[in-house]
Amino acid sequence: MNEYIVKSWNELQEKLFENSWNPSLGRFRSKFAFRGLSDVDYKLETTLIRLGGDYASLENHLLRNFSKYAHQNVVELDSMWHWLSIAQHHGLPTRLLDWTYSPYVATHFATANIEKYDVDGVVWAVNYVKANELVPKILREVLEREGANVFTVKMLLDHVKSLKELDELSRKDFVLFIEPPSIDDRFINQFAFFSISSNSKLVLNNWLELHSDLWIKIVIPKELKWEIRDKLDQVNITERVLFPGLDGLGQWLKRQYSSTT
Repeated sequence: MNEYIVKSWNELQEKLFENSWNPSLGRFRSKFAFRGLSDVDYKLETTLIRLGGDYASLENHLLRNFSKYAHQNVVELDSMWHWLSIAQHHGLPTRLLDWTYSPYVATHFATANIEKYDVDGVVWAVNYVKANELVPKILREVLEREGANVFTVKMLLDHVKSLKELDELSRKDFVLFIEPPSIDDRFINQFAFFSISSNSKLVLNNWLELHSDLWIKIVIPKELKWEIRDKLDQVNITERVLFPGLDGLGQWLKRQYSSTT
């Protein structure tokens, strides 16, 4: 069974860190990417899909115009991967989906929206190491040469230079996990990385249903949200840390002083 409904803070800890022991390293190193959502019924849809309409045909236009109108010095290199990372960071609809290595950061996003305390939340956990087994051979070989489990922008530059090239690597849909350049402290503090699909129309939870060995879905009942939220605040997993600057400070204070009823 892939879906678990936790009944306590302690049970949540057990699920979040389950299977994190790596015997080959002799260390606790999870192979899971985590994503928290405030509503259990939310799908793993990209912002591009949520744009609606004929979004697939607009993808290249969005990215082309973003790179045209943005200051050129905002990217380290003039490559599709750098522009895609920057665009996602600044709210452009893309086929990227945000993930984190930190189960606590994901749990923050599952419990931060106080307007959603009347519904269950969820933390998705996807085994990105197993997901690599489904990518085309040319990309698996890149990971093997580097001894890596996640792609960096630099690792992809020589092999995939456009979204069209990514789409054409395989007839089967596949998903890559990518570490973006360290654009600012938000990426660093959120321990963030992305997934990207070879199919701009792919809703990730539909793809995961075909690969049940890759994921678990940890449901946080609405009755537990305040307790979990308060305990995350106590260990300093807050907007003030995850969104450095005045915006994060304002979000944190707003939630801190909001009523629980």
